[in-house]
Amino acid sequence: MRVTLELNGAPASLETSPWKRLLDALREDLRLTGTKEGCGEGECGACSVLIDGELVNSCLVAVCQVEGASVLTVEGVAARGELAPVQKCFLDRGGAQCGICTPGMVVAAHRFLKTGWPASNENVREAIAGNLCRCTGYARIVAAVQAAAGGDQP
Repeated sequence: MRVTLELNGAPASLETSPWKRLLDALREDLRLTGTKEGCGEGECGACSVLIDGELVNSCLVAVCQVEGASVLTVEGVAARGELAPVQKCFLDRGGAQCGICTPGMVVAAHRFLKTGWPASNENVREAIAGNLCRCTGYARIVAAVQAAAGGDQP
C-alpha cells in the first residue's frame, strides 16, 4: 500500500504493508530513528509522536491510519537542523539521560508548550504523564520544560 502523509512539515509517502506499525515505518522505511521503542505496548511513551496535533504512541498505530495525516516526530521539533529551545533545555538541564524516553518526552513537551498554558509543576507533569522515565525522577525533565517555557515556575 502507498501511504501519503505530511511528515515533519513536508510531503512524504512510502510503500509498505498497511498493518506495519507507524513506529517501524518511521524507523525502518523513512529512516527517522529518533523515535524510540520502549515497551512496544503503548505503556511507556518513548515512541510518542503527534498525529494531527494529538500525542499518540506510534507503536499502537498502523501506518494505514496516518494516510493523509500530519505526523510530527522528534526530528520535526528541531527547525532547519537546529535544536529547538525545548531540546536545548533538555540537554542543559539534564532532562536527557539514557535517551530512551527523551524523544517522546520532547514531543509531549513540545505539544504542551504550544498550548501556552502556564508551566507549573502540575501542568508540566500532566503534559508528560504518558511518558515513563527510569533515570531522572522527572524533576530535571520538568525543569527543562519550565525553562523552555521562559523560566522556572513553581
